[in-house]
Amino acid sequence: MNRLQEKYVKEIKPELIKKHNYKSTMECPKVAKIVINMGVGEAVSEPKHLEDAVAELTQLSGQKPVITKAKKSIANFKLREGTPIGCKVTLRGERMYEFLDKLINISLPRVRDFRGVSNTAFDGRGNYTLGIKEQIIFPEIQYDKVSKVRGMDIVIVTTAKTNEDAKELLTLMGMPFAR
Repeated sequence: MNRLQEKYVKEIKPELIKKHNYKSTMECPKVAKIVINMGVGEAVSEPKHLEDAVAELTQLSGQKPVITKAKKSIANFKLREGTPIGCKVTLRGERMYEFLDKLINISLPRVRDFRGVSNTAFDGRGNYTLGIKEQIIFPEIQYDKVSKVRGMDIVIVTTAKTNEDAKELLTLMGMPFAR
């Protein structure tokens, strides 16, 4: 069992159940999955960039990503429908907790001028989206082997019904929200 998963089971879950008077332990909100998406716009003209992005995403998630394709043709971007344009990976279970632990405790504090993550990035249904500008904040990625600095979107999907419940869950897990 991962460190963060253990903390959730032993400390966070009982605290949430006590605070909100849940009748069942299944009512207690938890992190369901984490989706990491990396859009690679340069892949249209240079397919090598997509291969690099896939390799980096595999390194930091421990799982092979799925290549995403363009849904529409956009002439201004020289983009055709079905062209590979990015990659994404969905983490669940053990890998999800490992990634979240690494994100909260190692990667986010390495961001330059870090003042905490946004309080308003919830979607209304208890899911949290976080944008990262540089993939080099993760410890697995070696700075000298990076061909181009890329960003990524990290979506933390929870079983919480409201934004407030999700924020409370993530705060207890250690997510550094801005004051």
